[in-house]
Amino acid sequence: MGNKVKYNLKNVHAAVLTETVTDGVTTFTYGTPKAIPGAVSISLDAEGESSPFYADGIVYFRSVTNNGYSGDLEIALIPEWFRTEILQEELDSKGVLIEKSTNAESTKFALLFEFDGDVNCIRHVLYNCSSSRPSIESETKEDTIEPGTEKLSITADPRADGLVKARTGDGTDADTYANWYKAVYISVAATEGE
Repeated sequence: MGNKVKYNLKNVHAAVLTETVTDGVTTFTYGTPKAIPGAVSISLDAEGESSPFYADGIVYFRSVTNNGYSGDLEIALIPEWFRTEILQEELDSKGVLIEKSTNAESTKFALLFEFDGDVNCIRHVLYNCSSSRPSIESETKEDTIEPGTEKLSITADPRADGLVKARTGDGTDADTYANWYKAVYISVAATEGE
């Protein structure tokens, strides 16, 4: 029996992606996923187009492209490790984070997360993500303290081999489900295609 509903974003993780080309063959490896605590919301829209070809007075053929996803991940506070490893901020000898214009391009990473379900959590991984720098914003304290959040603009592009995302399903085996956050999941079929 599968889930009927989903709710509650949690267990957001990121794993650094390394892309290596040897003799014209591209391989993808991932670091160990690290937690990004304080998930508030995620909203990623599908990117791509549907292009009709007309013949005989009808849509004779339709091509559809999958260009990944883009949108926002809202969290309580971006962890320091994410700022240094992904956003390329530098930690100086005094423990101060330094942002430079020369480090404008973020490191590629896999984004892992899950939604609660009425039966099982639905676990996701996006394989080829990049993030823009977050805005700087906050508000003054009034009668009550309302925590501010930080928002990352995430783009999840297809990898060079076409892989975009994976998610657990109703029949996902117990070991794969239990180990989802220990290493980035790559299916056997995906590795055979590399």
